[in-house]
Amino acid sequence: MDLNDGQIYEMQGSGKNPYKIKNVGGVYSCSCPAWLNQNAPSNARTCKHIRKLRGDAVEEQRLASAGELLPPKPKGAEDKKELPLLQGEPWDEKQDLTGWWMSEKLDGVRAYWDGKQFLSRGYNIYYAPDWFTAGLPSHPLDGELWIARKKFQPATDIAKSQGTPDRWKDLRYLVFDAPDASGPFEDRVKFLSTAAPVWKNQFTSLVEHIACTGNDHVRAELDRVTGLGGEGLMLRKPGSLYERVRSSTILKVKKFLDMEVVVTDYEPGEGRHAGRVGALWVRLSTGVKCKVGTGLKDKDRDNPPAKGSIITVKYQELTDDGALRFPVYVGPRPDGYPNAAPPTRKKETFAPVPEPVKIEKATVAVVPPVPVVAAVTPQKPAEVPKPKSEPKPVPASLPTPTGGSTMDTTTKRYFEFVDGSSNKFWEVWTEGTDIVTQWGKIGTPGRETRKEFTDAAKTQKEYDKLVAEKTGKGYSEKPRPA
Repeated sequence: MDLNDGQIYEMQGSGKNPYKIKNVGGVYSCSCPAWLNQNAPSNARTCKHIRKLRGDAVEEQRLASAGELLPPKPKGAEDKKELPLLQGEPWDEKQDLTGWWMSEKLDGVRAYWDGKQFLSRGYNIYYAPDWFTAGLPSHPLDGELWIARKKFQPATDIAKSQGTPDRWKDLRYLVFDAPDASGPFEDRVKFLSTAAPVWKNQFTSLVEHIACTGNDHVRAELDRVTGLGGEGLMLRKPGSLYERVRSSTILKVKKFLDMEVVVTDYEPGEGRHAGRVGALWVRLSTGVKCKVGTGLKDKDRDNPPAKGSIITVKYQELTDDGALRFPVYVGPRPDGYPNAAPPTRKKETFAPVPEPVKIEKATVAVVPPVPVVAAVTPQKPAEVPKPKSEPKPVPASLPTPTGGSTMDTTTKRYFEFVDGSSNKFWEVWTEGTDIVTQWGKIGTPGRETRKEFTDAAKTQKEYDKLVAEKTGKGYSEKPRPA
């Protein structure tokens, strides 16, 4: 069977946790190691789980249509598997940034324009429509495909999509450097500010940079940007060149949130970590499970936190699926036993410092922005398809796969949870031996997941468990809205 765009299907593999299969713009992905570790563009990968879901013949046809050659490698790429781009390091909170150039860190998709097309750091092509790239120069540009703050996932989905050009009308290409232009950073920015109007590309703008007056200015600007939903800041050293490596001439400044989660299982390590823990499977208070591998030291991998224990992780934000974005292991909670009380507050810290930095507002020197680059205001071109009047809702259910169905489709049960700013719904039903859930904010189509089981008894047991968990968390069953 096929999935609708954006739909997720859970399939049980050999491990304890099911794998998630997702269709984004016709590109099928799976969370299993076999799919993740393939050295091929995402649209040219498959695995036994996707084949089982869609059928071998359908998958072979999809893979054949995706078999396009990679473009010529850009200057400096040589034989590396990743594009050699300038990448930043985290700010240590100590270095004086007076005189550096400051800009917002965009929560979009890093995209390298090679003069003909957009490439990812992993050397995959982003298939932008011709009307989106019209007028862009033949020389390389470095920037991000971006929608708006807190729109990282939609931007990613659109960039990876194929055969759906209308979706690109929501994106903008924000340029922050010209890799092959000569001279220091200031000269490259002036070059871009002169060249951009000539391109006459209504989907491209230049990132604005302002002069930093000191570390208090950095912290004040970080508060302002994150308060608006932004990811953080980037700072460029004055007079710096474009180095195609990770460099201390460009620094990242971000805030992180802390959360306490329960360890549920271990992901086996690979490569250097073979024979020990590669990542921790954790459960959030919402019931969502995700992996945490970053931040684990060798001693943690050899002797990981016990299953059922409570650990602290820091993360940037929650994804649309309710999982942690960029989770980092901090350590076990001192009283981190299974029966320990749940957390009652969130704690903010400046990365990478583990404790919050107190900023006295009276000492923050806030200066008016001094733009170096005048942004090009994008205007919608006439040739761009008009947006549809109404978005397509997520279908209420998926077709049931053939074989193994021993239960009838049950009536959908609808629940709501309203508490302060929280305003969510959750719906559950069975189709054969599959359990289907749909959830999200009240008034939206929500998202749908499906999980398959081997027999009716296991399906019923899990169904009862899910309903009990939701009602235990304060969800109330209500009539389904029309």
